Amino acid sequence: MGVHNLAEYVAYHQAKLRQEQQQQQQQQARNSSTSTSTTTTSHPAHAKKYGVNPIHSKSSFDTSVLSAPAGRLVVLDCFATWCGPCKVIAPELVKFSESEEFKDKVDFYKIDVDEVPDVAQELGVRAMPTFMLFKNGEKVAEVVGANKKALEQAIRANA
Repeated sequence: MGVHNLAEYVAYHQAKLRQEQQQQQQQQARNSSTSTSTTTTSHPAHAKKYGVNPIHSKSSFDTSVLSAPAGRLVVLDCFATWCGPCKVIAPELVKFSESEEFKDKVDFYKIDVDEVPDVAQELGVRAMPTFMLFKNGEKVAEVVGANKKALEQAIRANA
């Protein structure tokens, strides 16, 4: 695949992701206008949010990832906005997060390594994308690179 084809591929998937996000936002707007209830769990910081939720600070990382409810798997996508492979695999992570298989068992988060460098350094992120899987506050698996199959296998093995 030439650079020109890769650029077209990435642009296509970015456009598709934007379209899916717009559809999700429209659906959420329709749902919020018809329902006033919210989904909560026994841990308020872990009110279930479908999709891949952004982490913007060290404290948010600690609350969302390290303090997740016991036994719950957390998938953390360590990415950079300038990373081409990160953009290519991002829609796949969204699909995993919304799949019937994972949506009630796994929480999905993403962290921009340039926005929160202290967390990226603490985690030892050396390449993007890096997917880290946590359970009970401990890292149980890691997948480096935009390898959909390896990521899916790691999630299944630990969910």
